[in-house]
Amino acid sequence: MKVLMVLTSHDQLGETGLKTGFWLEEFAAPYYVFKDAGAEVVLASPAGGQPPLDPKSELPDFQTEMTHRFNADAAAQKALANTVKLDTLSEKDFDTVFYPGGHGPLWDLAESRTSIALVESFDRAGKPIGFVCHAPGALRHVKAADGAPLIKGRRVTGFTNGEEAAVELTDVVPFLIEDEFQQLGGHYEKGPDWAPFVIEDGNLITGQNPASSEGVAKALVARLK
Repeated sequence: MKVLMVLTSHDQLGETGLKTGFWLEEFAAPYYVFKDAGAEVVLASPAGGQPPLDPKSELPDFQTEMTHRFNADAAAQKALANTVKLDTLSEKDFDTVFYPGGHGPLWDLAESRTSIALVESFDRAGKPIGFVCHAPGALRHVKAADGAPLIKGRRVTGFTNGEEAAVELTDVVPFLIEDEFQQLGGHYEKGPDWAPFVIEDGNLITGQNPASSEGVAKALVARLK
């Protein structure tokens, strides 16, 4: 089992002057779900090298058993510091792809031609694809084989308008996932804010928020087993 994890390279939170990036828990929990299942995990990002970590995700309130495990894992830290450039990789070499969230993907992965083409190649190959929290935003311009939006007519979730309002970034982000997915014709669903909520529709697996990251990863592993 070979898993590709795609992280953001974007570190600017709009025009606020604040930093963003990927969310630690959304990387750490799935990473260890995959590793504990015996998977070979390759980490990638648009720019390669060390992806930016959202500094808020390092605050004490957001630490979990998995983030503590990562912070004590020198090998995992080295792997994260040396992500492969996304444009050097091919779907053919992997069984599945997973995108952790954090706000960063809304700016770079959502608009990246490389990422869009990669997701489309996984979809055409019938391989499971997973996204959590803000990472479903990377599906914004992804097309199905018939040229329609990939999520059109499909059940999907992602960070809710209510959750975005709670973190006071409604007017900062380039788009709201809940609104965007409904406009694209997706059957957007959500659970209570901040509670685990995972949707599976065919090979597409999405999670609503950080609490959903482990669930998405476990669903991907279950598909591969």
